[in-house]
Amino acid sequence: MKQLLKTTLLPYVLILLALPASAALVDLLLHRLGLLWVGRWLGPVGTALLAISFLHSLRRRRLLRFGSARQFLRLHEVLGWLGALVLLVHGGIHFNAVIPWLALVEMLIVVASGLTGKVLLQRARAGLETRRQELLAEGLPADEVEHRVMGMALVTGAMAHWRSIHMPVTMVFLALVLVHVATTLLFW
Repeated sequence: MKQLLKTTLLPYVLILLALPASAALVDLLLHRLGLLWVGRWLGPVGTALLAISFLHSLRRRRLLRFGSARQFLRLHEVLGWLGALVLLVHGGIHFNAVIPWLALVEMLIVVASGLTGKVLLQRARAGLETRRQELLAEGLPADEVEHRVMGMALVTGAMAHWRSIHMPVTMVFLALVLVHVATTLLFW
């Protein structure tokens, strides 16, 4: 249990907490330097970073044939976090309208969902491999090991369905962003 907290939960919590902490630090710096106007223009930058991070989805669906899926997943994780950071700075601590704040809250839910999925799948894969090694060490034939591990793999496959949560919250976030952009352009 202690190992689980140290290797899985602690990094997850630190990555999640680093997001608003980093945003607050950057926002404070912009305020101190008198560069408040920069925050307004970070919206398109953050949105672009998030849009680029969706190349991972295209690669997963084999619509992109170059690069490895692992590289695209890493790109998705890094650009997703950076895009969320930039958008949090864009939103700042100013409460000007409800839709942008709803979008920011939804974005944080998307980030938390993505990190949760990553942790769950890492744990499932590690457990699966550990069990495979244990069964082999017991001297079971390879085909019997594969049969038993296949049943466990179905559970891992079920865990992969965390996307059934991640994707809808992402779509809600996207809808809120579109409404925010449309109303901003309409009332500018």
